[in-house]
Amino acid sequence: MARTVLANLLNANQVQTGLSGPLRYVWATMEKPVFIGSDIYRTSRFGGKHPLAIPRVSLTFDLCRAMGWLPADQYIDSPVATVDQLARFHDRDYIAAVKECEETQYAKPEQRARYGLGVGGNPVFGEIFRRPATAVGATLRGIDLLREGGIVYAPAGGTHHGLKDRASGFCFFNDAVLGILSALDHGATRVAYLDIDAHHCDGVELAVGNDPRVFLASVHERDRWPRTGHASRPSANIHNFPVAQGFDDKAFEALMHDEIIPAVSAFAPQLVIVQCGADALDADPLSRLSLSNASHARFVESIMQLAPRLLVTGGGGYNPWTTARCWTRIWAVLCRKAIPDRIPHLAEKIMRSVRWNHSRGRTPPETWFTTIADEKS
Repeated sequence: MARTVLANLLNANQVQTGLSGPLRYVWATMEKPVFIGSDIYRTSRFGGKHPLAIPRVSLTFDLCRAMGWLPADQYIDSPVATVDQLARFHDRDYIAAVKECEETQYAKPEQRARYGLGVGGNPVFGEIFRRPATAVGATLRGIDLLREGGIVYAPAGGTHHGLKDRASGFCFFNDAVLGILSALDHGATRVAYLDIDAHHCDGVELAVGNDPRVFLASVHERDRWPRTGHASRPSANIHNFPVAQGFDDKAFEALMHDEIIPAVSAFAPQLVIVQCGADALDADPLSRLSLSNASHARFVESIMQLAPRLLVTGGGGYNPWTTARCWTRIWAVLCRKAIPDRIPHLAEKIMRSVRWNHSRGRTPPETWFTTIADEKS
C-alpha cells in the first residue's frame, strides 16, 4: 500500500475520529506486514476424521516461507492468551472447563451438556485449551501491534462461532470478538468486521452486533449451518449477505463493489478485521459455493485501501491444498508480492507431501501442487 495514499486517507479521516489516546491516527512503526503464527498447528490435530484433522495454518506458513515471502523480521510467534484475557468475553467457568478437559482428556457428561465440549464437532483433543487460546493470543497481539497503524496477518484466527459459555462450530474461543473488544477497550470508536467465510459469523453478531461502534458485514451461504444471518439491520451497522449455492467470482465482485465497499467507506473505520474463511472456495467439502481464491485476494486488496489498521485472519477451510493456497495468496497481496505461474520446487514438494483422507484427496488436480492462484493474477 503506497504510504502517500494512506497518508491522504488518514488525514481525511483524522478530523472525524475525536481520538487523542493510543488509537490516534499515526502511521509510524510498522513498515511491513506482520505474520503471526505458532508451531502448535504443526503438531496439534483435532483427531480422527474431523474436518480440521488436516494441515492448514502450518501448511500456509511453510508455503509462504518456501515462496521466499516470510523473512524472520516479518514473523512473530503467537503468545497464548491468558485466562484473564479470555474472560474479557468468555465465562470463567467455561474457560476452566476447557482447561480441565485438556488436563484429563475427557469431557464429563455435565461439561458436554452445559458447554458443548466433546460433542457436536467440538472434540476433546490434546491441545483443546492451548490451541484456541493461541489463536486468540495471535489476534490480541495483532490488535496491540496495530495501535499505530499497519497490517497484521493471523491465519489461525477467525473462530467466529465461539459463544460466551459454549463451544460451537469447531470454535472453543472467539478470537474475533476478543479482538474487537480489545480495540474498543483501547479507544477505538469505529471497528469494522468483515467476514467472507461460507458460514455466518453468529458468535460475533450475538456478542457485538448491538454495539454502535462496530460495523459487521458477512457473506455466507444461505441456509447453511448455523442458519443465521438472514437479515440485515443497516441502522445498526449489520449487513448480512446470505448467498445461494453456486455463488461465484462474478457475483462476489458485484456484491463487493455495489454493497460492501460503499458501506465500509461510509462507516470510515479506524480498524478493519477481515475474516477470510477458505471454505467458500469451489473445492471445499463443507459448502456449496464456487469462489476461486481470486475473490479473497481482490477483497483483501480492496479493503487495504480503506483500512489504516488491518487485521486479516483465516477461518473455515477444510481442503488443505485450496486453503493453504488461498491464505498464501492473501499474504502475497498484503506484502505486494507477484504470483508466479509456477511455484518453486521446494513449495511444490511441500504441497505434494500432503495426504488428505477424503474423496477429493484421492485425485487432486495438478494445479493444487504447482500453483497458488486459481487463475493468473
